Amino acid sequence: MFSKTFCATTHGIEGIPIQVEADVSDGLPCFDMVGFLASEVKEAKERVRIALKNSEFRIPPKRITINLSPADIRKEGTAFDFPIAIAILVASGYIPQENVKDCMMVGELSLDGHLQRVNGVLPIAYSAAIHGFKRFILPYDNAKEGAVVSELDVIGVRTLQEAVEYLLGGRIIEPTFVDVDTLFATTEKIQTEDFADLVGQKLMKRAVEVAVAGMHNIAIIGPPGAGKTMIAKRIPGIMPPLEWNESMEISKVYSIAGMLGEDQVLVQQRPFRSPHHTITPTALVGGGRIPTPGEISLSSGGVLFLDELPEFQTRTLEVLRQPLEEKNITITRLQGNYTYPANFMLVTALNPCKCGYYPDRNRCSCSVEQVKQYLGKISRPLLDRIDICVETSPVEYQDLTNTVQGESSASIQKRILQARKLQRERYEDAGIYYNALLNAKQIKKYCRLEREEEKVLENAFSTLNLSARAYHRILKVCRTIADLAGEERIRKEHLYEAISYRSLDKKYWGDL
Repeated sequence: MFSKTFCATTHGIEGIPIQVEADVSDGLPCFDMVGFLASEVKEAKERVRIALKNSEFRIPPKRITINLSPADIRKEGTAFDFPIAIAILVASGYIPQENVKDCMMVGELSLDGHLQRVNGVLPIAYSAAIHGFKRFILPYDNAKEGAVVSELDVIGVRTLQEAVEYLLGGRIIEPTFVDVDTLFATTEKIQTEDFADLVGQKLMKRAVEVAVAGMHNIAIIGPPGAGKTMIAKRIPGIMPPLEWNESMEISKVYSIAGMLGEDQVLVQQRPFRSPHHTITPTALVGGGRIPTPGEISLSSGGVLFLDELPEFQTRTLEVLRQPLEEKNITITRLQGNYTYPANFMLVTALNPCKCGYYPDRNRCSCSVEQVKQYLGKISRPLLDRIDICVETSPVEYQDLTNTVQGESSASIQKRILQARKLQRERYEDAGIYYNALLNAKQIKKYCRLEREEEKVLENAFSTLNLSARAYHRILKVCRTIADLAGEERIRKEHLYEAISYRSLDKKYWGDL
């Protein structure tokens, strides 16, 4: 007898429906599975066979053939166990085919018939709703995650026996409900670190404010203990709150990575990822034999913080160049291409040399060759993709003992929100949301300079030996500074400030 059920697999951050076809017929007893299967999917026949036996379903010794279609999409993971078991039960006459026609199913089976949680439920639930499925049956531990998609009746089950009873109408299981709108609107935003805790470093605070207002990449350079890491950790607190569509995209990535749990069904705060400098290129951008999101995708919509930048392998840093431009990463494998978002703000911190005090020759003992070797790990193409480079100085004793608190994160965020509002209104028809996304044609349109400002920029271009990319990035930063000032026209003072954020390139890299 022939039957079919439906499940799904993830490809990038999207779910793709998969049809599970089962045929139970007379012949030499065997259990065959076809359909471009990974090894863990092929192993499902043993898990399914033992789970059916231990759930007290007697499957006669017949020829069982399972086909997962379409056959040109590689099937990976353990989420196919449950729909395969149900398809066999339908083909064996335990469940009418009519009872499963509108169901999407996923789940891994234990040998005793219990359903184990799986990754990627959120994008699969979205795919199920888009393709017209009415019910989504999945492991109980994944139920709240799937219930984020309100168009589906999400049924969480603990065992295979429980699922069969539900499909036969002998057990009533109420759909899992999550009031996503209320949850998203009322969840308390946890803010443990505030800009008010920072003492001194006004220049660094200002540069960070400009960077966040236009979503510009920033490098913070200075001696140890100057507050570089401290300020980086506070950046998510001054970024605009996540919007619904941003939260959904980030949550899909975290779902695929297995980082959503029963207590967190949505990512509601800007991500902050700070990988160690020993990270591999694959872990940073994603990939592997079975492609998974990397740190750049997990930080999408938020901050990717690379502390001690020169300590990272040069090969690792260079893989960032394309994602910084494209705002996504495409991983190519023999079985297809996997695309993940990479719309992050890059924040880097670095010492100017091994000892950390160059160019202060009273404290720095590094030779010119040592400094050159240390900073030489950061290539010029990567530097050109960093819009702002700001230098910090050691904190003065008077700042440490000052009892007056600095400006709070909430106060800084208000100015940033106002600047972002101007950008959103300006680029409403351009398909972008902030200044960092401007292309060369849009820069000419939205970052026009008067004759006097053009002369200033021309002089800086030749003096600092800027590239065309650096020239465009200065104009983008100018536009952001003007937005923070609430002005439509870019003035000389805006231009001078933007140029000052590129002058350190020559100071630290130009003479080496």
